[in-house]
Amino acid sequence: MPMEASEIERMIKEALPDADVQITDLAGDGDHYSAKVTSSAFQGKSRVQQHQIVYAALKGNMGGVLHALALETQVPDDA
Repeated sequence: MPMEASEIERMIKEALPDADVQITDLAGDGDHYSAKVTSSAFQGKSRVQQHQIVYAALKGNMGGVLHALALETQVPDDA
């Protein structure tokens, strides 16, 4: 069963309450998304660490219910 964009956003915001999350369904199938996540929690973290934080927020759904997620992470400009 595909994962809804709203569910992805909810899970990320649950783990990163200050996050600005923008989700795009790339294929219209609920399996292939892109996400842009901006959070102060990424401050001082490498890109790999930032992505690991987001994947951890998805609680094991990557590669299962959620087939593909093109991920872009960044720290807010004011952080």
